[in-house]
Amino acid sequence: MEGQRWLPLEANPEVMNQFLRQLGLVPTWQFGDVYGLEAEVLSLVPRPVCAVLLLFPITKKYETFRQEEEAKIKAQGQAVSSDVYFMKQTIGNACGTIGRNSFFTEPNSPLQAFLLQSAKMSPEEKATFLEKDESIRVTHESSAQEGQTEAPSLDEKVDLHFIAFVNVEGHLYELDGRKPFPIVHGETTEDTFLEDSAEVCKKFMARDPQELRFTVVALSKA
Repeated sequence: MEGQRWLPLEANPEVMNQFLRQLGLVPTWQFGDVYGLEAEVLSLVPRPVCAVLLLFPITKKYETFRQEEEAKIKAQGQAVSSDVYFMKQTIGNACGTIGRNSFFTEPNSPLQAFLLQSAKMSPEEKATFLEKDESIRVTHESSAQEGQTEAPSLDEKVDLHFIAFVNVEGHLYELDGRKPFPIVHGETTEDTFLEDSAEVCKKFMARDPQELRFTVVALSKA
C-alpha cells in the first residue's frame, strides 16, 4: 500500500467510541473489550453484538496462510451477499477505520454520508473515495493521538492489523481491506455471532501460538 499513511488507531474501546461518535455512530452502540474467548468470558459481553474487531500481528506464518487462503477461494469460489459492504485498504494504517465502516449511524452524519455515497462503488472505488474524505481523515488522525500509548510516527512500520467480523444475512464475514474480497466463515445467528467470531479468532491465534499481540473488541448495544 503506497501513498497516503494515517497514524494507527489504538485498540482501545474508549478511543474507538470517541472516534465513531464524532463520525456519527448512534450512542446506543459502543465498543467494549473481550477479555477472553472462553464461553464463560464471552457470556459477560453485552448483547446483541453487531461486529467484532480483531487486532493481530502480521507475521510470516500469517502471510503464508493468507496467500494460500486467497488462492483456494479464487479456485473454488464463494457466495458473497450483495449486502456486504467491503472496501480495499489503500491508506497505510487506515485498517482501524476501514474495519468499522458499516454500523449504525446518525442521520446526516459524516459516516452515513460516506456510506450512502459509496454504497454502489467497487471495493477499489471506495478506497479512492476514502482517500479524498477529509472529515474522516481528520477525525482518524485526532483519535489516533488520544490513546494510552504515544502514537508512532507516520514513517514507523506497524505490523499490527485490524479486521472486522460481521453477520450479514446469517453468514459470518471477515472484512479485511488487505484481501481482494470478504471471507465467508460459514453460517451464524444473532445469538451465536460472538461465539462464532471467537472461534475464527482462535484460529488466527493458533497459527502463531508464540504470539501474544492479539486484541478482541465487540460492538454491542449499550
